[in-house]
Amino acid sequence: MVSQNQIKDFLAQQTVALVGLSRSGQAFSNRAHRELKARGYRIYPVNPNADLIEGEPCYHSVAALPEVPGSAIFFTPPVETAKAVREAAAAGVRRLWLQPGAETPEAIRAGQESGINLVAGECILMHLPPVRLPHALHRWVWGALGKLPH
Repeated sequence: MVSQNQIKDFLAQQTVALVGLSRSGQAFSNRAHRELKARGYRIYPVNPNADLIEGEPCYHSVAALPEVPGSAIFFTPPVETAKAVREAAAAGVRRLWLQPGAETPEAIRAGQESGINLVAGECILMHLPPVRLPHALHRWVWGALGKLPH
């Protein structure tokens, strides 16, 4: 189970790789990108099929980034996530967040075996302060049901 301390440690990092950021501009990953940027995070888009996303240079892998980011969020197709987790860990990223829809048991195992701070089963926008609608409502419901990390 993910702890509140793991989430706080993750959110304290100011450089974030967004692995699997969509080229469409309309996907959830694009919304997360905009929300993180609005809160002052320095973002590195990572997508092997793009050179530019939302006006920013896009890197084909975490290893290609100009610096090791403090954290990485994965929006990858599930079949690609475990490989991407291993690559990020090998590149030195110590805090990984597997966004729901990207996570798989194999990817979670890969992160745990690397000994890194791994958050899985949580939505980044439910924890990124200040939490805004509709995620604030979702967070409230999870809190009422006792499903939020402690």
